[in-house]
Amino acid sequence: MSTLEIRNLQVSVKLPEGQLKPILAGVDLTVNSGETHAIMGPNGSGKSTLAYSIAGHPKYEITGGSVTLDGEDVLSMTVDERARAGLFLAMQYPVEVPGVSVANFLRTAKTAVDGEAPKLRTWAGELRGAMERLQMDPSFAQRNVNEGFSGGEKKRHEIVQLELLKPKVAILDETDSGLDIDALRVVSEGVNRVAAEGQTGLLLITHYTRILRYIKPHFVHVFVGGRIVEEGGPELAEKLEAEGYERYVAAAAGATGA
Repeated sequence: MSTLEIRNLQVSVKLPEGQLKPILAGVDLTVNSGETHAIMGPNGSGKSTLAYSIAGHPKYEITGGSVTLDGEDVLSMTVDERARAGLFLAMQYPVEVPGVSVANFLRTAKTAVDGEAPKLRTWAGELRGAMERLQMDPSFAQRNVNEGFSGGEKKRHEIVQLELLKPKVAILDETDSGLDIDALRVVSEGVNRVAAEGQTGLLLITHYTRILRYIKPHFVHVFVGGRIVEEGGPELAEKLEAEGYERYVAAAAGATGA
């Protein structure tokens, strides 16, 4: 059992002129192995800031609070140390890595996370199997990471990484964005396979409920104005589908005097 604990997390973004703009205003959240949490909220509410702050993006400055994984201080770790500790981030906009093949990238990542190289006699089969389950042509293993990939192919590749690296906690930042209905189903099935193993805590960040028709969260958190303003079970997502975020946005604006 692993636990990611976020306590009173406050984060500002570094602006080009050197100023800091507050984004997160005190986030409290606990994610345990085997749990699926959905964070839902409108554009600009700070959902992606939360994801990238946990992952260690240098654009964001922690101004208060704590993040721990199994009691270890995540915020004191470098980005690579966070990955080795068991954190995984599926990015909303996966980047291209020219000159590095998918096969080499995944084997290098697996070696770094596990502390030893996977056995060659079994690794090729594991990689091929993961790609087949995500309906990716095996030839993609020899292509450069995300180079020339469609949006759907990039997202499938993210879930291939998730399946092979087996992190303690995975943060999926708007994995559903840019996917057609078929790709959404395939990607969701991959996430569900990882969830079914019960070893990974999942934090799913999304605007919309459509991915939650395929991935059933245990907990839903409404994120507005840089903080969680309501929590509940799957029924809360249905309420958001019917009513939207307007009530929460208005309440947050009234609380700040906007």
